[in-house]
Amino acid sequence: MKQDEIKLLVSEHLNNGQSLSDIQKLLKNDHNIKMTFLDLRLLAAELEEIDWSKQKADIQADKEKKKAEEDKIKEKEQEATEVGKTVVKVDKVKRPGSMANGTVKFASGASAEWILDQTGRLALDNQCGEPTPDDVQEFQVELQSILQGSM
Repeated sequence: MKQDEIKLLVSEHLNNGQSLSDIQKLLKNDHNIKMTFLDLRLLAAELEEIDWSKQKADIQADKEKKKAEEDKIKEKEQEATEVGKTVVKVDKVKRPGSMANGTVKFASGASAEWILDQTGRLALDNQCGEPTPDDVQEFQVELQSILQGSM
């Protein structure tokens, strides 16, 4: 595929509101053209017939959608803590030596960081307050549910 054909293809997809990432994947998968994101961005910057307002509108819509999702999650967490439920979060970045880790806010108000190590042992770290036996049981059930759902 010639450079002019690539430019035409890129401009068509940009004017249809597709992101540069999507176009990069399309070029690689459908046309077997390997192009770095930076190269594609520079090529797109050279194009004069692009309606960049579509791109900005898509970016704004994505930001609003992400914010709405975050607000929904915060609202659920707040409802759970107001009702007196245990809230368990799993961190995206694993601590060294752990299979999974995260934070927990117990129904009693206590909180801690939790770690599940390579051998399957569960530990609490940086505790703030002392969880009740019911808190610990609810935490284990909730954690098991979350971890089974993510696998």
